[in-house]
Amino acid sequence: MNMAGIKILPDVGRPQISSTNLEILLLPFQDQLQRYPLTIIGIRGFFPSVGPTGENDRNVYDDAIIVRVPQLGVLSAFNGNTDPTRVHQGWGTSEQTRGMAVLKTGLWPVYRFDVHHGSQPHDALCQRAGKVTVMRDGNSPYADTGNFGINIHRGGYTKTSSLGCQTIPPEQWDEFYGLACGAAKQLWGAAWKNEVVAYVLLEN
Repeated sequence: MNMAGIKILPDVGRPQISSTNLEILLLPFQDQLQRYPLTIIGIRGFFPSVGPTGENDRNVYDDAIIVRVPQLGVLSAFNGNTDPTRVHQGWGTSEQTRGMAVLKTGLWPVYRFDVHHGSQPHDALCQRAGKVTVMRDGNSPYADTGNFGINIHRGGYTKTSSLGCQTIPPEQWDEFYGLACGAAKQLWGAAWKNEVVAYVLLEN
């Protein structure tokens, strides 16, 4: 549970999705994904009943994050979070005034294996190869496009540890990263850190 006493992981365990159903969800991106043999997929609101509202919530791992490598027969789903941990309304696009970032759904072929420089730096999948578009908290929410470091990294035990990043519970992080990293090395050999990994974010 988090500090407010709210469960942050679903009782039912990890997300379950068949390869057939996942490929149906990915049909709008089918042609583009042929260029990216290693894909990470996020499904926002996969477990709509985890948090206090009965819908997709912040600061709970109510989403799914999936490693997909068809060439290697890899398809593995993990609990995840695709929202910021907290709400912070703002305005404009300056670092001092802007609202909290929520990554927009879509295909983002902008990730590479690198180091996430948070409070506890660690190896992660980082936004290094291009811009993304986020919706920022505001009255009303507004779009913002840029290089914001919307990384895929390890979350926390009592909070999801996100300012807009996509995070995975620490209990599952080593398995997730090891699987993705191992697949990258098989696909690309010594050049694995130079290749782009696509991230697709879907809405349940």
